[in-house]
Amino acid sequence: MLPFKQLQSKVVCCFIFRTMDNSNPKTIYPILMALFMAHFINDLLQIVLQTGFPQFKEDYHLSYLQIGMITLVFQLSSSIFQPLVGNYTDKHPMPFSFMIGMSFTFFGIILLAYSYNYHMILLSAGLIGIGSSIFHPEASKLAFYVAGGKRGLAQSIFQIGGNAGTALGPLLFILFVIPNGQEYIVFFSGLAIVGIFILYRIGKWYKKFLQENKRIVKNAMKIVTNLSKKQINISLFILLVLVFSKFFYVASIQSYLHLYLMDKFDFSESKAQSYLFAYLFSVAIGVILGGPLGDKFGRKYIIWFSILGVAPFTFMLPYADPFWTLVLLIIIGVILSSAFPSIIVYAQELLPGRTGMISGFFYGFAFGMGGIGAAVLGKLADLEGIQQVFIWCSFLPLLGLLTVYLPNLKKS
Repeated sequence: MLPFKQLQSKVVCCFIFRTMDNSNPKTIYPILMALFMAHFINDLLQIVLQTGFPQFKEDYHLSYLQIGMITLVFQLSSSIFQPLVGNYTDKHPMPFSFMIGMSFTFFGIILLAYSYNYHMILLSAGLIGIGSSIFHPEASKLAFYVAGGKRGLAQSIFQIGGNAGTALGPLLFILFVIPNGQEYIVFFSGLAIVGIFILYRIGKWYKKFLQENKRIVKNAMKIVTNLSKKQINISLFILLVLVFSKFFYVASIQSYLHLYLMDKFDFSESKAQSYLFAYLFSVAIGVILGGPLGDKFGRKYIIWFSILGVAPFTFMLPYADPFWTLVLLIIIGVILSSAFPSIIVYAQELLPGRTGMISGFFYGFAFGMGGIGAAVLGKLADLEGIQQVFIWCSFLPLLGLLTVYLPNLKKS
């Protein structure tokens, strides 16, 4: 059981005021690790839906259009609602909202296990997506609050939980569902119950904090930066463009890398998947490094290095042999993934009183760009070939040049 009772209110009551000045309050690691585990479970359950697409397609004779509609429902429900949820909880704090989100996912997983037609799968995708959209904004905001002077590190810890869940989910699906049948998806609901319990404990701690610090929480909505409204809006637009470039490029790798390698080098499917695994492992390393480096050197410089700095390697990738393709994929994964923790924290610092709304907006936008990117690039691959798509995508990191227009914010 997490040592929530050992957390003294005098430690946590300072988080909003002190995040606005140069002091260095303590980072509350028990809460961060609980958020890590909850994010791990949330994203693992998300990927179960997508991992099951080949089996659903075969069992229920679904068309590619129907598979695309399932993806669309999931992406829209998990992205559009996130900023709305974040905006509402900024104004009306709901310490148990994470638990509500995980409950939606719980029912979505059970429905998915016993779905017997396309429309039931579509409904389960919507429930899982809504669960994710409720979970992410408030969880990311709480990671910001308990970070102390290490916001980048806190965001990295939170995000790596999601990365780990996404990586492990397909393996568990292959081990337990494929040999035994769709109904075995129901066993994943046990993880959802664990997640609900963890989030209940977090909610109890969060509720106590809110009760003891009503004035501080109320004043948090009034905190502003020394930037003008125009500077804030321009900065947010630039960050969205950078998220677009990052997640469109990521969509080309995560959705089509194995097809690209099989087409270009005549790889077997297993060998191509091993390259994808190497890339995903490097992504995890980049997420771990990106946040703390942003704390140390400044988030603007990490964003600059991550988005623009990866360009030389993306340019080389379409022309590399198999060995250098593997090396470049690892380098690209580490560098490019280091940006997102810094982007999220930078955006939160632009509007410190609206951290839930900002977190939900950027997570939702990232999810949306990933889904749209996969669809657009798939259509381009049908028309022009998968190798040509990788050549075109190699130019996306040049949008990182826009980082020069971001104002310098405090590093902590």
